[in-house]
Amino acid sequence: MSWQEYCLLFAAMGLVTYLPRCLPLIYLAHRRLPKPLVDWLSLIPAAILSALIAPSLFTNSSTRSLELGKPELWVAIPTLYFAWKTKNLAGTVVLGMALYWLAGFV
Repeated sequence: MSWQEYCLLFAAMGLVTYLPRCLPLIYLAHRRLPKPLVDWLSLIPAAILSALIAPSLFTNSSTRSLELGKPELWVAIPTLYFAWKTKNLAGTVVLGMALYWLAGFV
């Protein structure tokens, strides 16, 4: 490939990456979204975080089989309870790290 083709390819990749993010923002900037849609969209971050964390808590990484005795799962339960009750991010992180450290001795 020539230098011009690389530049064209780079510009096209930037455009393809930028447009799907920019167009909805421009289109929806001055519109009011319906309340049910806003409520539904507010659930997306929790769903994504759950989808990222759940496999490491409930499955064996090598075989991808269900494993409920993992220390990560047992540490996550009191940590989630503490986070839910106190709403304290720093305390939750410190508690989770301390419990995970203690679980290493068991």
